[in-house]
Amino acid sequence: MGVGKRMADEYVTHAREHLLARYTVNGVNASDFMDVTGSIERWDDWCKAWSARAAVHEALGRAALAAHQYMSAAEHLCRAAVTYHFAKYLFVKDMAQHRAAHEKAVACHTLALPHMDPPGERVLIPYGNTPLAAILRKPRNVKGCPPVVLMTMGLDSAKEELMTFESTFLSRGMATLAFDGPGQGEAEYELPIRHDYENVAGPVIDWVMKRGDLDGDRIGIWGISLGGFYGPRAAAFEKRIKACVSNCGPYDWGALWENLPDLTRDAFRVRSHSANEAQARERAKLLTLEGIANRIECPLFVIAGGLDRLCPPEDAKRLAAEAKGPVQLLVIEDGMHVAHNRPYRYRPQSADWMAEQLGAQARSP
Repeated sequence: MGVGKRMADEYVTHAREHLLARYTVNGVNASDFMDVTGSIERWDDWCKAWSARAAVHEALGRAALAAHQYMSAAEHLCRAAVTYHFAKYLFVKDMAQHRAAHEKAVACHTLALPHMDPPGERVLIPYGNTPLAAILRKPRNVKGCPPVVLMTMGLDSAKEELMTFESTFLSRGMATLAFDGPGQGEAEYELPIRHDYENVAGPVIDWVMKRGDLDGDRIGIWGISLGGFYGPRAAAFEKRIKACVSNCGPYDWGALWENLPDLTRDAFRVRSHSANEAQARERAKLLTLEGIANRIECPLFVIAGGLDRLCPPEDAKRLAAEAKGPVQLLVIEDGMHVAHNRPYRYRPQSADWMAEQLGAQARSP
């Protein structure tokens, strides 16, 4: 073991031990993860080091654009975007660095959108005085208006992280709408996390219903981590949602508070716009499905990781037991949080399930 690894602080050590699967399954190069995490000893250097590596991919992408090599440009820029995103992941101690990395992630992703397969469209969804930024992608070779899957992220996720998730739905004939909700991505600076997510999903669905190229009668919702709470919460009250996938979400976020890692609690404090940890803890208590799960009537697919340190599998089992409608529960015994280490155990299976619920058409060659 090198000197750097022996001297690393607790947060860098935690990242090395627990984040490899998440980063790489969502588009970060594995060797980049090893290089960057092995090069730093202090959490203070996390965002700077990752941003420097992201800049390498950004430069390659911009060069490919200039050369009209659009397929390569999309590949490089998508990797740059997700690498910039992970530069600011849970890094809330220096919001200037955080925001700079975030703006780079958005810029790179936006440049890549028209050249992706299928391409993406950046849209703004009306939501009070602060519209929600979203990415709409529609499947190729589908007749008529496709069904759409609303994609809700976790505590410190953003739409730029979801490209590999989107592909599983797109290839099965479903459109994807990944949006930054309150406390997430582009909305995090103006809008705090809110527990009553039906009041977020509702305006998003209103927007979908007004589109002439999407089937507003076939809308599903998908969520990971804290999004695994948002999705079921929305489905409990918003009956236009026809199916819901919940992956490793909490049943009662407040009940988990004391066992959460310091970085996670601090991120929730910032994302919920709380003045201090005590206020954050009280706001966390609002994120509960108690007395609400039994209002979920649409089909529900619940995923749990048996080794999940953030949201234990007991939470998923309780949600599955209390939901009123048809439920499929998948516990991946050797899965970590969101089972990022075992994506083949749930990504195709849950996408197939959603396609069946929404009557999607498999994409033709």
